[in-house]
Parts: sequence; structure tokens; C-alpha cells
Amino acid sequence: MKDHLKSVRAGMILLVLSAAACSKPAVTDNELLPANENTLSVTDISIAAINGSFSENWDSYTHGTAYTQAQAEADFGNITGWNSSRSMISNGNLRVTLLKDALGGASGIIARTDISDGSEYQVSFSIRFHSAFDWSRGGKLGFGFLIGDGNTGGDPGWDGNGGSMRLMWYNNGSRVYFHPYVYYRDQPGEFGDNFGKSYPATGSLNRGQTYQVQMYVKSNTGTSTNGRAKLVIDGVTVLDTAIRWTTNDSKRLIRNLSFHTFRGGSQAHWQSTTDGYIYYDDLVVTKIQ
Repeated sequence: MKDHLKSVRAGMILLVLSAAACSKPAVTDNELLPANENTLSVTDISIAAINGSFSENWDSYTHGTAYTQAQAEADFGNITGWNSSRSMISNGNLRVTLLKDALGGASGIIARTDISDGSEYQVSFSIRFHSAFDWSRGGKLGFGFLIGDGNTGGDPGWDGNGGSMRLMWYNNGSRVYFHPYVYYRDQPGEFGDNFGKSYPATGSLNRGQTYQVQMYVKSNTGTSTNGRAKLVIDGVTVLDTAIRWTTNDSKRLIRNLSFHTFRGGSQAHWQSTTDGYIYYDDLVVTKIQ
């Protein structure tokens, strides 16, 4: 009997380890990922939910407290890369700190949530920059989607195995604006494509103002350009285009919700000499199919 129980336990362990080995590939973002931020343990695999549609407004949390890994897992499900030392609750908002003199994952948060695989998703959220926020050159921010292998960080989607849709803020020296940042099969350059789109179309973003962001992604099929990428900010359609995310049907589905909030770029001029704060609220993730 003891030998039988040992055999059952060993089989269970092998099953869990096999599931871990078959899980989604490690983050490929080379934008200075912090060490050990995306290590997924066997325990995480066994207890973390994989959700489709969900929402969070952080109203139930106590002002001034850290937003912990455990809380993020409870709200999002199977999330990796969270950094509770750079996130806190501020008057019913999620506040993320961007550290001075740092870039990429070392400056903020690079997290991803394993969501139920789907071919059509939408996410909406509000975002606000602190009244004293230093724009520096810019950076990535907010929620987005990773398709297939979830290409980011200078790894173009040219192999047809994955892509991503995220949001950036950018300071070109004369104005500051949002623009889409997209990796896909037919992207023209090594880094994310912004399609020449920006919000606002003229003038600059304002510190202290709340912006409403909505992002929609639809997978393509086979080698067809029948996917979709859409970005709407404050009711204005910034981008709405047909797109070929992948050419490998086994990698066509939307697999992760990204939460990337950091400065950079990789050159020093993307840094800031002061800590900065970005606030998020009213997150709604919707799996359409």
C-alpha cells in the first residue's frame, strides 16, 4: 500500500510539472525585465484562476496600502511580474510608481495575466498622470493584449507566431501624446508600430486629467488580414485597422492581458530624475469570443 501511495504522489507531481513545462513561454520583452519578476511556481499554477471577463475598480481597498501580489492574483487571476513595492491604493485608484534614474522593468511594472484563450477581446480603463509627473521621453503604460507568443521588446512578429497591442506616452520635444504600440506579422520595423496615430491629434496630454482608454483586438485566421486592432481614447477613434497578427494558426489566439507601466526605451534620455506616479481605475476586461 505504501508503495502504491508513493507511486500516486509521484504521478501527481509529474503531472503538475508537465503542466508547468507546457505553459506559456517566458516573457521575451527585453526592456530591462527585473530579475525573478516572472517566475511562476507550481503553487501559482495550481491555485491561480485563468479568467476571461472580469473587472476591478480598487474601491474596496484601504487608501495608502500596498497592492500586493496576493491581491493582484485575487483580482486578476494567474498574474506574473507584479511588484507590490511600486504599487499602492490611492483613493480608490491603483497608483504605480515609476522610479527615478531607471528604465524598463527596473523603473516600474512589467506584468502579464494568463487569460482564457480567445480570438476577440476588449479592455477599457481610465488613466491619469500625477500633477507633477515628469514626461521625460516617454514609456509604455496601461493594459493591453498579447497574441500567441506575445512579441514585444524589439522582437518583431515577422515569424508569424505572435504579436501585441499596447499603449505608449511619448514626448517629441514639442508635445506629449498617447500612441498605439503594436507588434504583428507585417510590422514595418523592428520595434512597435504606431501607424502614425496619436492622441490628442494636436496639442499635448495634461497632467492631472483622467483619460478613458478602450482597446479592442481580434485575431486573424491563417494568413489572412482579417484581424482587427482598435484604440479609442475619450471617445475618439485613434486607430481602427485590419491586421494580420500571425500566420501560424496554432499561435493566433489572444493569451495574455499585459500590464506594462515603465519608462523607456533603453537610452538614458528616457529616464527621469524624479519618481513619477500614474493612476489607474475602472478596469473592465471582456472576452467576446
